[in-house]
Amino acid sequence: MLAASVGAKAVAEIGTGCGVSGMHLLAGMRPDGVLTTVDPEPEHQQFARQAFRACGFASNRARFIPGRALDVLPRLADAGYDLVFCDGDRLEYLDYLAESLRLLRPGGLVVFEGVFANGRTVDSGPQPTEVLRLRELLRTVRESQELMPSLLPVGDGLLCAVKR
Repeated sequence: MLAASVGAKAVAEIGTGCGVSGMHLLAGMRPDGVLTTVDPEPEHQQFARQAFRACGFASNRARFIPGRALDVLPRLADAGYDLVFCDGDRLEYLDYLAESLRLLRPGGLVVFEGVFANGRTVDSGPQPTEVLRLRELLRTVRESQELMPSLLPVGDGLLCAVKR
């Protein structure tokens, strides 16, 4: 649904995992679209490659790049993406936001998964650094003049924002 909402032809995914998000992204993309997925664990990418194949996606529909997102993202094209889906290291989400703004075309969508942190982002008690960084991300996106945000209560929270 996310990829379809922006008519995505080029999507960057941070955090391949076992390929579940990637399968949904590919399903919503245009038939000629390409998913670029980044993960530091080659085994994750191998699982995803097999899952994509089992779902019938042609091998040329996904580009797998092993490595840390913050090492890989600077090599991707400016304004070359319709959607950036972030499901990597939550301590790096603010850095992913900066890279996403560079990568996205105007009207493109950036999505952050897991921003509720099991309800801890709204808990007033002491919180670990990861939760404090998520709060900072939420505040930064909300206050940005470059983005039109929406916080969706899906799963553990999806922060979506359209680049103006």
